Amino acid sequence: MKVAPVLRAMRSGPLSSRLVDTGQHYDDEMAGVFFRDLGIGAPDVSLGVGSGSHGQQTARILAAYEAHLLEAKPRPAVVVVVGDVNSTMACALAAVKLGIPVAHVEAGLRSFDRTMPEEINRLVTDTLADLLLVSEPAGEENLRREGIPPQRVRYVGNVMIDTLVRELPAARALEAAARLGLTPSAYVFVTLHRPGNVDDPARLARIVALLRQLAGRLPVAFPVHPRTRERLRAGGLEAELAAAPGLRLLEPLGYRESLGLMAGSRLVLTDSGGVQEETTYLGIPCLTLRPNTERPVTVSLGTNTVVGDEIERAWPLAQDVLAGRYKMGQAIRGWDGKAAERVVAALVERYAG
Repeated sequence: MKVAPVLRAMRSGPLSSRLVDTGQHYDDEMAGVFFRDLGIGAPDVSLGVGSGSHGQQTARILAAYEAHLLEAKPRPAVVVVVGDVNSTMACALAAVKLGIPVAHVEAGLRSFDRTMPEEINRLVTDTLADLLLVSEPAGEENLRREGIPPQRVRYVGNVMIDTLVRELPAARALEAAARLGLTPSAYVFVTLHRPGNVDDPARLARIVALLRQLAGRLPVAFPVHPRTRERLRAGGLEAELAAAPGLRLLEPLGYRESLGLMAGSRLVLTDSGGVQEETTYLGIPCLTLRPNTERPVTVSLGTNTVVGDEIERAWPLAQDVLAGRYKMGQAIRGWDGKAAERVVAALVERYAG
């Protein structure tokens, strides 16, 4: 979702580009469908690194991407990495060790929780990057505090919103809610995948209890991430959820189906950073089942509330949503569907010529 608008803007501008898919996300339901839905097309290079522990996967990406760069003709003027996954950090490290500058799209985000693998990836990537392209106001302050020279930082806005703006009409046209028998603005949409939630059996059981409680008030649509389904089964919780009246356990969805369900919902529960951004743009109340967020603007100006460690806090907040007492969001600078154009303008300014 972050690569698509940047790649599109590159292809329509003065820059030539080469798309490298590391293969970190290799399941067709979780990766291939996005290439198709978002019109990215087949990658120019596929490294096929697959799964593994964080260390194993990062090492394989680093070695494979270094080998690609050593063979690449012509040598890239800049490597552009997005987000905060293992591929982001590993490809940045491979590039800078070969003297190739790195531009980081979505730089400066911080949860201040170093137990999150994504936080380590962000910190390392931003330290290595030559050009830091910031998506939300707190990112600029975080980078300033960490001593990043201001001439390396550009506020460009949020490329995730570019994809949302482009895809929303097609997402709505799918009528995913209607096909599930759901009434617009009268159901809850849930996404859940972070290890801090699904790998802790006690916390996962509390989340399951919350979802069952919510399903007693409104239908709940829950596309289940493969990792989450595995943990639910291991804890004997999948059958408990499946048996709850009003709770629909779905297979993983493509981006458009997921966006359509989110846009038509009354309330979203998530542990995803991207969903916090999307719900803020859409004006949908969002409860984040985490103790922190690296996207604080979604709380200060948007529709997001960080529930924290006490999962039970989500229930009264959900009651506020249903009673019309929940906060309204505001427009956020640079979340306008044109961030990728500003990304490419910053790349051209720094590297073309």
